[in-house]
Amino acid sequence: MFNYSSFFTLQQKDKPIFYWLLLGCLLVFVMVIVGGITRLTGSGLSMVDWHLMMDAIPPLNKEQWHEKFEAYKLFPEYQIVNYHFTLEEFKAIFFWEWLHRLLGRLIGVVFIVPYIYFLFKKKLSKKLIIQTTILLGMGALQGFIGWWMVKSGLVKDPDVSHFRLALHLITAFLTFAYTFWVALGLLEPKIDFSTKFLDIKKWLNLLLILLIVQIVYGAFVAGLNAGFIMNTWPKMGDQWINDAVFAIKPLWKNFTEGLAGVQFIHRYLALIVVGIIVFLWVKAAKHQVNIAQQNGLKLLLLIVFIQFLLGVFTLIYAVPLWLGVVHQVGAFFLLAATVFCVFLFKEKVRGGRQ
Repeated sequence: MFNYSSFFTLQQKDKPIFYWLLLGCLLVFVMVIVGGITRLTGSGLSMVDWHLMMDAIPPLNKEQWHEKFEAYKLFPEYQIVNYHFTLEEFKAIFFWEWLHRLLGRLIGVVFIVPYIYFLFKKKLSKKLIIQTTILLGMGALQGFIGWWMVKSGLVKDPDVSHFRLALHLITAFLTFAYTFWVALGLLEPKIDFSTKFLDIKKWLNLLLILLIVQIVYGAFVAGLNAGFIMNTWPKMGDQWINDAVFAIKPLWKNFTEGLAGVQFIHRYLALIVVGIIVFLWVKAAKHQVNIAQQNGLKLLLLIVFIQFLLGVFTLIYAVPLWLGVVHQVGAFFLLAATVFCVFLFKEKVRGGRQ
């Protein structure tokens, strides 16, 4: 049903670049999963400094572990929250943050080394040079934002800013989406993808924007721990719109800093996203879209329903670790499917060399 090799071909000379970009997508995907586990296990502030090379190797003996633990004790998270931690408990949270940073370094190497090789061998077109250079910049920015986020939790309040967390997360998602988009641009169509369905394209572009906003609000919910309140659905407690949504003055702060207000946006924007995708599927069924476009929208519909159910269960069960991670993975697949549908409904699908 979703075998797209029937609709696209890939030139032999573009295959190494295509697979390099897909490997980058995969690594960013793994990075986001580990980042989600790091957040949900409260591990993000366990490494209180940053060194490009030294941190790549974890503590290897008792003395080194003791040194890391003593450094951790100087900061608010240990002094206020984890003051009862033993060394073994510290090791558990240290592992996830260390793995998260190690993956960041690995992604850097995987992007930079082939990039230099392809440049040297003149394998990249002018368009691809620009696109892949942008990708490198996005990766570097992501690393900086990650450390900037961690620093916000090392001052007085032992928790990172939810604004910085949201920026860190959405930058990762956008890096993935753009990498995937560049890879798709290398595909050559076997069938006619010309389309006059401008209304479908506009709705898909709107969907992409709303999905990005929804992912940002998912990060707000995570950063404010707003998933631990009003764990009922479809109502917020015993109300459709809980009074707590409007508790903060001025009003707008409820939707950026209020737990109930942020959860409210995340709940109802999810319904809007589902509604738009159902609308697109019905609309496309009335037009003569090609089989690849039909399948793309079917896949999008399937993923959004799974993601919606994951969101409901994550809320009802008050964000258990495994559900929180799977819900974040679902957001990743939903973004990928949306980007793919936007690609399928471009004015004309073209190969990256054209």
